[in-house]
Amino acid sequence: MSYPKALILSMRPKQWLKNVFVFAGLAFSKSFLQTEPLLRSIAAFILFCLVSGAVYLINDLADVKQDRLHPRKKTRPIAAGQLGVIPSIISAVFILALSFTFAWFLDSDFFAVLFGYFALVCAYTFILKHVVIIDVLALAAGFVLRTVGGTVVIHVKISPWLLLCTLLLALFLGLNKRRGELISLAGGAVAHRQILGEYSVDLVDHMLSVITSTTLISYSLYTFSAGEPYYMMLTIPFVLYGFFRYQYLVQKKDMGEAPELTLLADKPLLVDIALWLLLSLGIVVLL
Repeated sequence: MSYPKALILSMRPKQWLKNVFVFAGLAFSKSFLQTEPLLRSIAAFILFCLVSGAVYLINDLADVKQDRLHPRKKTRPIAAGQLGVIPSIISAVFILALSFTFAWFLDSDFFAVLFGYFALVCAYTFILKHVVIIDVLALAAGFVLRTVGGTVVIHVKISPWLLLCTLLLALFLGLNKRRGELISLAGGAVAHRQILGEYSVDLVDHMLSVITSTTLISYSLYTFSAGEPYYMMLTIPFVLYGFFRYQYLVQKKDMGEAPELTLLADKPLLVDIALWLLLSLGIVVLL
């Protein structure tokens, strides 16, 4: 495998789907109708993708031994020996330096959020992912920082409801990921990642029942807070279907270990998300 291909695969472009949370502030503030905020949001999205890609390189270097025990992760370029340690380190440093330089010139406040995100994911890679419950909360905090970064870069006010719903949705996805890992790895879960020994499928299911109901209630309250006329309430059925469909895929199809692949692979879920997005944007424009 060539160096460029191995590098790109190691940066996990499919995972960059998570960075669409950068556009949340743009969408719900009507700023998407203006050229400058749209371009600034796109730039912020690209920078989050580059930084997260560099962090995946660091993560794969730190987890190379454990990844070689995993049925799917052992094929990653670093774990498979297709991308060397020195080239990986040099690439990560170069990408981070370039990204932070552009972020500084784009917006100093956005630079602070992006650097905070980098510090958080590094702390997760080396420390926080070994602490039960905190590991999932740290992952969720990364989604919140993406949302904050997206609002800061276009200078719009952050809705506390938007941040709460982002946090809860991220916890929902993170816990389902843990559940998928426990099932797919079975008896080898602890050998791959020691923290998985602190979880069980029953425990995660109990947590998910709390998070799911809390998220749906919070989103419903968010639609009420949009004010009269309460058109945003029309989006609630799409959110309900999306959550139930995702849980169906996780528990019946064992697709919870890779949320980004689940979202991209299931057509009914993609259609539901597209309809929710179109309806939400249409309501924002009309209100």
